[in-house]
Amino acid sequence: MLVSIITPTFNSQQFILETYQSIVAQTHQDWEWLVTDDCSSDDTWQIITRLSQQDARIKPVRNQVNAGAAVTRNNAIARADGEVLAFLDSDDLWLPRKLELHLAFMEQEQADLSFTPYWLIDEQGNDLKQGIDLRKRGLFSYQDMLKKNATMGCCTVLVRKNAFADLSMPLIRAGQDYALWLKLLKTGKHAYIFNEPLSKYRIVSNSISRNKVKKAMKIWQVYRDIEKLNIFKTCYVFSHYAIKAFFKLNQ
Repeated sequence: MLVSIITPTFNSQQFILETYQSIVAQTHQDWEWLVTDDCSSDDTWQIITRLSQQDARIKPVRNQVNAGAAVTRNNAIARADGEVLAFLDSDDLWLPRKLELHLAFMEQEQADLSFTPYWLIDEQGNDLKQGIDLRKRGLFSYQDMLKKNATMGCCTVLVRKNAFADLSMPLIRAGQDYALWLKLLKTGKHAYIFNEPLSKYRIVSNSISRNKVKKAMKIWQVYRDIEKLNIFKTCYVFSHYAIKAFFKLNQ
């Protein structure tokens, strides 16, 4: 089963090689890496193109102008030939059996959309001894994800491509992955969790994940601008998100 791995890059020279190495180390080797560079000013593009000369499974493209992660991911999604889409950002990592085990779970459950828990690492790759979604079980609906009953980290998600008519991410600068999961779940599908942490999410110094106010504003924007929730529904689901974030209930 061919897996199309979607990776946007921007000034990722510090991490991109390690990310690639975590892909190469997969026990499931039937993959293509659709890595799209968003006009990096460092050596990211040179590193990617050099790797592609050594590995034909790497399919690099460079945006003509800096367009943001949503446009960059959508460019890759449009080029995907795989039966399954996987998402891996340019500073995150997979454990070696990520694809093998997760694909087997999706086949077993006949799931079209699935995710796993994940570990947090710092900028240097050190384990922060903290996992996300570790206690989650079962499946999640649109309403569940509106209330952020699970985090559904981007680097953990697998999507069966032919199960959805529209896999494009909404064109917002932040939170486009969460907005896409909501769009897919709004079709009536469910997101199945395979409860084994198989990815490592890197916390970098300038990331939105480090800024709780910006992260909350991102969630609010998705509710209001993308999902078009009225103010009462927005306040209701946002309160669920805020309580979980404050008490770290998705760990």
